[in-house]
Amino acid sequence: MSSHVLTVTCQSQRGIVAAISGQLAELGCNITDSAQYDDPETEQFFMRVSFVSEQGLDQSQIIEGFSPVAERLNMQWAVNDESKKMKVVVMVSRFGHCLNDLLYRVRIGALPIEIVAVISNHMDYQKVVVNHDIPFHHIKVTKENKAEAEAQIMQVVEDAGAELIVLARYMQILSDDMCKRMSGRIINIHHSFLPSFKGANPYKQAFERGVKLIGATAHYVTADLDEGPIIEQDTVRVTHAQSPEDYVSLGRDVEAQVFARAIHAHIHHRVFINGNKTVVFPASPGGYASERMG
Repeated sequence: MSSHVLTVTCQSQRGIVAAISGQLAELGCNITDSAQYDDPETEQFFMRVSFVSEQGLDQSQIIEGFSPVAERLNMQWAVNDESKKMKVVVMVSRFGHCLNDLLYRVRIGALPIEIVAVISNHMDYQKVVVNHDIPFHHIKVTKENKAEAEAQIMQVVEDAGAELIVLARYMQILSDDMCKRMSGRIINIHHSFLPSFKGANPYKQAFERGVKLIGATAHYVTADLDEGPIIEQDTVRVTHAQSPEDYVSLGRDVEAQVFARAIHAHIHHRVFINGNKTVVFPASPGGYASERMG
């Protein structure tokens, strides 16, 4: 039996759940997991449904069969085949902790994606990437060639058929045009502190202020730097006895975890953009299972 995920966003109204479940039942589909949220502020309804087609319908047949309900309720919706791995482009500069973590998770099947290319403005990780049989693209970025470099990046993305870009500590600001073009399809990771520190050497600033919590934030990229809709966050405690170098190591560890969790949520179609925020549903049963342990 083929397994699929239906995602729905529409204006809040009576009878949505009944209409969705009823139509899936008529198509011979059995719901295995479901989550929904009705936002009273935006009056938007969000729903994610995992189901199996007991009649062996493929994605196109399910889309055709569900379309009448979707049109009647004016839904923004999609049906995704769970067996298909999302194609992802990873962009990285000189900090490799997130990249290496992603490569390992992909290798053991904990993150079921296909990394179709790695793009970097430095050569540091060429050998690591090539050894994983992934195409590596060195695209140098300067003030003078930024537009040209970004055009090259987008060409790689389009040629590879990528559906998602992840910025694994890629230390270049993307243009407004690229952010709009890939809206909802670029995920960034960065540190987050209480209180917040920006600029050079934020971990040193945090140490000097005696911060007790450091953390990481993963979000969708928008034209507003580091202010896009947040997908995932986490923190780790630090004490007066730890050094700035400890802060950096602990920070990198939590960054890698948060980044992977955000990507996991996106590729399993669990994230819905709701204005400046997101609705993130929990994973379906078995959603975190790995194909192998090492």
